[in-house]
Amino acid sequence: MAVSGFEGFEKRLELQFTGHDPVMGTGLRLLDFESIEQVLHLVQCTVVSALGNQHFDSYVLSESSLFVYPTKIIIKTCGTTQLLKSVQPFINLARTLNLDIVSVRYTRGSFIFPQAQPHPHTSFHEEIMYLEDNIPDHLCYRKASVIPSKLTSHSWHVFSAGAMEYSGDVPYTVEVCMTELDQTLARKFFRYPNDGKNGDSAGKEMTEATGINRINPNSQICDFAFDPCGYSMNGLDRDCYSTIHVTPEDGFSYASFECIGSVHTDMAEMVKKAVKVFGPATVSVATTGACHVPAVAIETVTMKIKTAVEQLGMKYRSCSMDELPAAGSVVFQTFTTRRKRI
Repeated sequence: MAVSGFEGFEKRLELQFTGHDPVMGTGLRLLDFESIEQVLHLVQCTVVSALGNQHFDSYVLSESSLFVYPTKIIIKTCGTTQLLKSVQPFINLARTLNLDIVSVRYTRGSFIFPQAQPHPHTSFHEEIMYLEDNIPDHLCYRKASVIPSKLTSHSWHVFSAGAMEYSGDVPYTVEVCMTELDQTLARKFFRYPNDGKNGDSAGKEMTEATGINRINPNSQICDFAFDPCGYSMNGLDRDCYSTIHVTPEDGFSYASFECIGSVHTDMAEMVKKAVKVFGPATVSVATTGACHVPAVAIETVTMKIKTAVEQLGMKYRSCSMDELPAAGSVVFQTFTTRRKRI
């Protein structure tokens, strides 16, 4: 393991808003690009590519992704970005559109290089304190949790806060973190020196060469390849998104896959295809089922994911679960290659 390197594990923030009479299809999408850029400047990242459809706008960032729906913002950033500094600015911008915050959810895995993280991300305790200080009092249903696994270097950190009436609008969110990528597969995310391509064209080639475009063939894909290595993509399938981010350097290689969907979405098959692209030694999967999703339903989804990943020859190592009043049920599963010891 490298002493220091680029932090692949993302921090993810989801902000849900409501309005008395929101204009269908617009809402937060009315925010001007300059205002969004100012918030991203605080976080210390920029937009490198963008794509939208009739349901939402997606932005590939210099460090991961941003999604803007009429009443929801999802932003995830990697490296040493200061993601939580976007909480208060986004809440203030939403107020200018007569939208009020009703739910906040923050999630992340365990950093590879925790000592390199700046304020307010030096520890989960600091992150919780910062969130508590920057969200309004009416989000009174709050809980912070560290969901463990049998892998000492992998745990799932969750903070949620919500108003009593909030129950979530998306049944399932699946967040997959992969480490120790197969070196041959990881090399596909390096660019040749002076290849004469820009980030968009090189990204498109990577998407097709690696089979990422086949994970969800229905998706419109916005992709970008970094120089000399690294890759990000956002997929848009009607009102659902998926996203992939890759840090391919040996010693701290990492890839993530995230998607949202309903009981009618074959999320397990998408997870299987994503894991196959990277051949990781370790996989963790955090599945969040909204408050209105029955326990038996989320169990069905997570069992399908278990079966799908095991079909790739990986060993199921652990499964832990927690309930959060403003986020629903969170199931955290881990897998390793059979040759890897724990």
